[in-house]
Amino acid sequence: MGALARLVERAFPGVTTSGREKAGDGSGVVGRPRAAEGRSLAGDPLEVTRAVWAAASWLIDYPGDDLLTRLATIKELTATLPERFRAHLDPAIDAIGSGDPFELRSRYVDTFDTRRRGCLHLTYFSYGDTRKRGLALVRIKETYRRAGLLIEDTELPDHLTVVLEFGAAHDERGAEKILLANRAGLELLRLHLADTDSPWHGVIAAVCATLPALDGSDREAVRALAENGPAEEMVGLDGYGADDMPPILRGDDCDASTGAPIGASPGGRPQIPLTVKGR
Repeated sequence: MGALARLVERAFPGVTTSGREKAGDGSGVVGRPRAAEGRSLAGDPLEVTRAVWAAASWLIDYPGDDLLTRLATIKELTATLPERFRAHLDPAIDAIGSGDPFELRSRYVDTFDTRRRGCLHLTYFSYGDTRKRGLALVRIKETYRRAGLLIEDTELPDHLTVVLEFGAAHDERGAEKILLANRAGLELLRLHLADTDSPWHGVIAAVCATLPALDGSDREAVRALAENGPAEEMVGLDGYGADDMPPILRGDDCDASTGAPIGASPGGRPQIPLTVKGR
């Protein structure tokens, strides 16, 4: 990942990987200040953060007909947001809505389903294919359970769209912890999309803007991840092993008509029904 490491060097000059802090457990953050009542850790009203996450969760999803017909509604939502979020989201909405749908879908698949740097599964960046990733996935799933939501055992709970939906509709604090614990991978995804002039760059940039400013250890973690890549210990993940990785990362075949991994939804997004207990 040498080219991306150089990109990080330009984005975060003077940062070295010496003394890099170890990654968190996938669902919690150590050493962060407490948020003020009714506000995110970045200082925004929680309703603003939830609105950004709701818009981003839609926009980062596969651009099928449902999403394209919903763009006007998403634009109405973003119109209520502060300028620093609209500056990221509105160009993304315009780019997604103005292009040829078939070309847009092909580019989505190429961006997120055929490139490891574009992986939307957050813990892949933090832990790669290791046992630690399995533990992180279990903790994220437990975060959902504590909020009264259940996720099927066959699905991975760390897909970015699912985390954002969870934060927007159910538990913003829980989602905030998940995002912060996997911050290096999220920032690396943002830089990669910026470097490739992706129409989805603004969406990830808006999500990053809902989080506190990067500190020195965060920047070191981003650079180290860019230089070294995720870990590659292909061992059992206790229910979240290689067989449960996104198919494209396992080298599985893709559907010839959609470009999506066979057996997955268009764009490779997992079908993860989040259901409230007792309903």
